[in-house]
Amino acid sequence: MRKITFLLLSTFISVFSFGQIGGKGTYKFLDIPVSARVTALGGNLISVKDNDLNVAIINPSLLTDSMDNNLALSFINYFGGIKFGYVAYAKHYKGLGNFSTGIKYLDYGRIPRADELGNLDGTFGASEMSVNLAYERSIIDTNFTVGATLKTIYSHLEYYTSWGSAVDLGATYFRPKSNFAIAAVINNIGRQWREYDSGNREPLPFQVQLGISKRPKHVPVRLSFIYQHLEKWDLTYEDPANPTQTVDPLTGAAIKQNKYKIFGDKLMRHMVIGTEFIITKNMFLRVGYNYERRKELKIPEKRGMDGFSFGFGFRVYKFHFSYGRAVYHLAGATNNFSISFDLNSFHSNKTTVVFPATAPQ
Repeated sequence: MRKITFLLLSTFISVFSFGQIGGKGTYKFLDIPVSARVTALGGNLISVKDNDLNVAIINPSLLTDSMDNNLALSFINYFGGIKFGYVAYAKHYKGLGNFSTGIKYLDYGRIPRADELGNLDGTFGASEMSVNLAYERSIIDTNFTVGATLKTIYSHLEYYTSWGSAVDLGATYFRPKSNFAIAAVINNIGRQWREYDSGNREPLPFQVQLGISKRPKHVPVRLSFIYQHLEKWDLTYEDPANPTQTVDPLTGAAIKQNKYKIFGDKLMRHMVIGTEFIITKNMFLRVGYNYERRKELKIPEKRGMDGFSFGFGFRVYKFHFSYGRAVYHLAGATNNFSISFDLNSFHSNKTTVVFPATAPQ
């Protein structure tokens, strides 16, 4: 197991130098979780291999033969009336591997147009989309799979337009008998080819991730731990309007900083924790926690459920339904709905195949 972990880390360590400052860049809609299941489990899930096309959208190495002719759709009721969703389709080709294609879109709706004095002058539209093509292949006689997703990205904001391209790379090691998986993913290696403002090229939301998932034997619970943004250690943000006090305003003495608390805070900002309760083979409850989201969006004077998420999934006939709700701050939360199904099941007696000791999602 140590050799497996070392191999995955070694494969991706060379890209750490490409880190960028959080909050800067373009095409940030690429980071928004699109699946209800992923939303419910904290906003990230890259290491669960159980034939769920909704998860394989994030990590292409999770595509499997059993996803052949599967279709997945998702819709998010986002903030401010923004409409966000995706559609994906998977196909297996014997001797070649597994493929999927999909479209991820975001529609901002109609936005009021105003001049510098605030005088209204009609409305304008804004939208963004990504057209994706993914490929996965198993490494012969091993439990390793590798995959890549090619993205063509288009953004239209009023009369400003931009387009670019990016690649996601993924690798997964999965042991079916022990229900253990470890995965590494590099997101958005690419370039903005056409800028909104000529000569002002912006970086893409590059990210390196490592995830581990485990379902203990004879226990109907699956745990997932995702470590995000390996390319950058310090994800904290210092508000210029409210900086951390290092000197006591009354005595003038230096305020001692707890280095262990600071280290723990920086470490936890990378963590996304998800727990999936397998009630029956057709019913699932999900809970997630995103520490970074909570730290960045909570109001100190009034603590709420910021950073927490929850949801459920169930299967009816040939359809898999999922719902996820993520609490971002006191102002509101997002609601995500997903549905997936196997088109082959409507004209054959095919039964969805799942790995041993796992359950269909």
